[in-house]
Amino acid sequence: MTDLAPQDARRLSLPLNWFGVAPFLLFALLFLILPTAHIVLGAFRDVQGNFTLDNIRGLFTPSIMGAFWISIRISLLTAAFGCLAGFLIAAAITRGGLPQPLRGAMLTFSGVASNFAGVPLAFAFIATLGRLGFLTVILKEWFGLSLYGSGFNLISFLGLTLTYLYFQIPLMILIITPALDGLKREWREAAETLGASGFQYWRMVALPVLWPSFLGTFALLFANSFGAVATAMALTGSQLSIVPIILFAQIRGDVLQDPHLGYAIAFGMIVLTGVANVIYIVLRTRAERWVK
Repeated sequence: MTDLAPQDARRLSLPLNWFGVAPFLLFALLFLILPTAHIVLGAFRDVQGNFTLDNIRGLFTPSIMGAFWISIRISLLTAAFGCLAGFLIAAAITRGGLPQPLRGAMLTFSGVASNFAGVPLAFAFIATLGRLGFLTVILKEWFGLSLYGSGFNLISFLGLTLTYLYFQIPLMILIITPALDGLKREWREAAETLGASGFQYWRMVALPVLWPSFLGTFALLFANSFGAVATAMALTGSQLSIVPIILFAQIRGDVLQDPHLGYAIAFGMIVLTGVANVIYIVLRTRAERWVK
């Protein structure tokens, strides 16, 4: 029997190679690409299916613009605090000389916490910081401090921000830890040989190298917070007007139902989160090139 030429062998093996990624491609097509295309087209159509810009103009009404502004503020705030706290924790477990088991435990917890959202997370915060929550009762009975008497409210801008930080900080830890591990020891030794202090090393060597990763993760955390809906719905219901809740009301609500306006709101969310993810990908690629 004649052996196949190398070109023929590669040609025959190609379908098998593509067969392995076919489930992912099919999943992406059915649950990401086609729904996104449907939303984008629906944002520019009316009930009769005709082209219109009225849905896009509807985005600029005060209520919807206010919802976008609240969502952007929450996303920026949680991304900023998430990046800062996550960076400090990651630096402590990677460069601070802490025991190795602590690093493993922290990364394991971060992997779980970064995916802990929705109704379970909302319930956990209500049970902890609600009006009859564990921490609320402890502070009042043991220390005489009334959280809600001092103006705090879990079902508010501040309460939702604190809840989002629960998964924003661990996500930052998971992403920035490999970047911190990529800092070469030779760079620190060279800086110390030239007389640089620890502060100067971080300011002039480490942070410029980590800056693309830091900014890229900030963009990713912004997108992660901006698109979160289940946690906000379970925690605040309709008491806080953020974009995902307004979107849900337009598509599934009994009173405010306007699917095509909902498509326009979703289109606006896609644009904002898409820009944030593009920024993350570009800066992440740049950061990896720096480390190499």
